[in-house]
Amino acid sequence: MQINFAGTNLSIMNEYDVKKIRADFPVLEQKVYNKPLIYLDNAATTQKPIQVIEVVNRYHSKLNSNIHRGVHFLSDQTTNAYENARETVCKFINASKKEEIIFTSGSTGSINLLAFSFGEQFIRKNDEILITEMEHHANIVPWQMLCERKNAKLKVIPFHDDGVLDIERYKKLFTDKTKIVSLIYISNTLGSINPIKEMIRIAHDRNVPVMIDAAQSVQHIKIDVHQLDCDFLVFSGHKIYGPTGIGVFYGKEKWLDKLPPYQGGGDMVDIVTFEKTTYNELPFKFEAGTTNYIGAIGMAAALEYISGIGLKKITAYETELLEYATKTIDDLGGVTIYGRSPHKASILSFLINGVHMLDSGMIFDKMGVAVRIGTHCAQPVMQHFHIDGTLRASISLYNTKEEIDYLCKAIEQVKTMFA
Repeated sequence: MQINFAGTNLSIMNEYDVKKIRADFPVLEQKVYNKPLIYLDNAATTQKPIQVIEVVNRYHSKLNSNIHRGVHFLSDQTTNAYENARETVCKFINASKKEEIIFTSGSTGSINLLAFSFGEQFIRKNDEILITEMEHHANIVPWQMLCERKNAKLKVIPFHDDGVLDIERYKKLFTDKTKIVSLIYISNTLGSINPIKEMIRIAHDRNVPVMIDAAQSVQHIKIDVHQLDCDFLVFSGHKIYGPTGIGVFYGKEKWLDKLPPYQGGGDMVDIVTFEKTTYNELPFKFEAGTTNYIGAIGMAAALEYISGIGLKKITAYETELLEYATKTIDDLGGVTIYGRSPHKASILSFLINGVHMLDSGMIFDKMGVAVRIGTHCAQPVMQHFHIDGTLRASISLYNTKEEIDYLCKAIEQVKTMFA
């Protein structure tokens, strides 16, 4: 799915009940430094609605018990909720079956799982792995570690200065040594929505599997793994209004059957003897030990919350808010925005000309505006632009036009102070 926000209008804002949505998020009601909190750090972590908080609290306070194998009431209730959560994730991304859904600690844990398991099974000396120049460190370092272990090679798909991937260069990077492509769907720094479906097709034409990092996309646009035809996909609960420490690793069953387990321990085994251990069936062979079962239940509640609002409505609202923010900041002058792809999600990375990002961020903070500063775990992106980092304002379903106006007021304040 690609979104072009050029030429849209703000009509959706008249239909989208953001006031009602904001009432579900208690953290947004507070003040910081005696000013209303303007939370624009959603790409780092989203806030949690009361519906998720209550579910998590209920299981901690009333139903907490380790899942699987328990025959008593509490274990049975929590086990059922955990497996129902797996079914919820399955439906949310339109996987073929719930056994293709593996719960992990998050996107980082999921990518490490794949890099290790796929690497052990399929990567040999001089094999090649393709990633993009705009990847989060979590989709760079595990593959680098694999390449060091196996003496393989990491190859990088570059992007143009507007934040659009060089697809022609991508096609030319494939060789008979290419074993896997691992791609970010939406850049956590540039906001670029990459042409994932086309890139998957290109890879599959060469019989190469594709992993999609959906950590920054699953909360903004509809993900359908069947339609995309990706082989693997990962995302994190805390970026889609769920708890921290929980995430998803999706894989086509044909691949999961071939991959060895990433970790050993309880629940991932079938029979254990000192001579040999056999492994459990999917999905349990990849879920060693006690998982974050309450986190999984909480994440499922977050997905149900999103579904209740409707991802199409969320996408339209956030896209129009991004258009408004981009135009308003451009009109201020004296601000450089990094990432000008025509297909973009609600992330704005920018610098106020002549002002260090740390100085800007500290003034924003005193005005109650929460943004992220730094490299955003994407140092190669900063190296591309020859900068040390940016301020990043990331827009979510509960942000408003008035908050964008206040962000612009904060930018003007910084410009005045450092004139």
